[in-house]
Order: sequence, then C-alpha cells, then structure tokens
Amino acid sequence: MRQDTYKVASNPVITYNEHMNVLFAGESQTKPSHQRGPKVYDFYLMHTVLEGKGEFTCSGTSYSLQAGHTFLIEPEQLVSYMSDSDEPWLYRWVAFNGPQAAELVQAAGFSIANPVTETSQIRRVGVLYNSIFSVFRKSEPAAHMKAAGYLQLLLAEFCSVYQMSEDNTALARVDDSDKLMQQMIHYLSTQYAQPVSIEQMAESFGYNRAYLSRLFKRYTGVSPITFLLNLRIDKARQMIREREGLTIEQISASVGLQDSLYFSKQFRRLYGLSPSAYRESMRQMKS
Repeated sequence: MRQDTYKVASNPVITYNEHMNVLFAGESQTKPSHQRGPKVYDFYLMHTVLEGKGEFTCSGTSYSLQAGHTFLIEPEQLVSYMSDSDEPWLYRWVAFNGPQAAELVQAAGFSIANPVTETSQIRRVGVLYNSIFSVFRKSEPAAHMKAAGYLQLLLAEFCSVYQMSEDNTALARVDDSDKLMQQMIHYLSTQYAQPVSIEQMAESFGYNRAYLSRLFKRYTGVSPITFLLNLRIDKARQMIREREGLTIEQISASVGLQDSLYFSKQFRRLYGLSPSAYRESMRQMKS
C-alpha cells in the first residue's frame, strides 16, 4: 500500500491577479476512508483523481469517482468527500478565486448541478497541476501570473473536452456545413489584417478551395474573396472616421491591403468617394 503523503505550496505573491488568483496547489495520497467535510469553502477548489477511488457529495448528490475524474467545489457550497477504504485515492488539487473564475469554470463545463467531469483523455492535466505547484514551491517572482496562466490552460483543456461532447454545445446541434461556415467567417473576421489568402484558409481547414468557395457563396451570396475585400474596406472606413492620426496608406496596410492605390479604387467603388474625400466629409460633419 502507498504511504500517506500530503504536499501543498501556496502563492508566494501577495499582489492578486486582476482576473483570477490561484491560492495554493498540492497533491495527496490519502489514507483509507480519509474524509473532508461536510464543510464549505470561500474559494474554488478543484481536484483531479490520479489513482484510487472515493465519493464526492455536493448539493445532496453523491458521485463515485475514480482515476480520471475531476471534481470542482464551488464557494459556499456544502460538500464532503471521502476516499475508498480499500483503494484510497491519490489526487492533485488547486484552489483559486477572482472575478473571472466563475466564467471560466462554467466554460469548462462545471456547475453546481454538474460538478464532476471525465478528464482521463487529457494528457496535460498532470503536467499543468505540477507547473502550478512548481512555480509556487520555487517562489518565482511572477509566480502569481504564471500560476494563473497554467490554470487557464488547464481549464481550457477541460473546455475543449466539454465542447466536443454531444448534447452540451450549440455546435453539436448544427450540421457540418453550418459549423464550417462559422469557422470560415470567424477566420476571415480575425485574420483580415494579415496577408491571408483563400488558399491558406482552405489548407488550414483541410478542404478543397473550390468546395469552400461554393459553400461560402451558397450561404452568404458572395465569394470568400469578395467577403474578405468588403470586410477590409469596411474596417478601413471605420478607421478613417476614428483614427485621424493615421494616413490613408497606413490605414490601407492596417487592413491587409498593401497597395494603397488598389485600396482607394475599391473604396471608391463601394462608397462613391475616395478615402481622402470620405475623411474630409466626416470632418465637415463634425464641425
């Protein structure tokens, strides 16, 4: 039988993270029938079971847990948890709070009604717990920032698993074409300032360019190239109105169009004025 162990490391930095603060992290090989609670905590406390078995009770519901399960204790919730008498669990934990904590744990699929998730398929769980523990143990100067970053990565891993599960996301209820359209529009809307091409987009999604173009036009009425150009010109028009200190050439480059003459030609085609004339008309409206 494993020897009982208990290791914990606390955040050595008093300054709290603006969005989320990691309080402490640790690991324990519990004794048989080791029990915590019933009790409440004033912070979030997340455990991942590495080995053994046990039982977690929250809001009157009991959950039988084993290696690969993660359970989350939310603030001010009456909970108890006890390791098995024959196979006591080995688990790692992390405690945290902060304004962003509730939003992040919800995105990761946790709630009072659903405090347990299966995480055995996530290979990085142990590494990320260890990373938090390690920066605290070493008392690194930016330990609080690094720990918060590692915790967000850990929750992001849980979020990925949660979003991939059926019944839990809106994406699981729409067909493949809808999902692909959402991905393409998101890609173009976030990459427009870069020298992006439709070929690059097709390659990143693993589809034929011609197929993506047909699908995009069927849903939007325009080709991806036209959508991207219109998006860039519209973003430029907004910058012309709001960024008086930028030249037309700088604005053109900022929306991914390096040829300022081509930009001016397309701007005039869409809005009937050159970019400079449009800027002057906006000035006159303000005066």
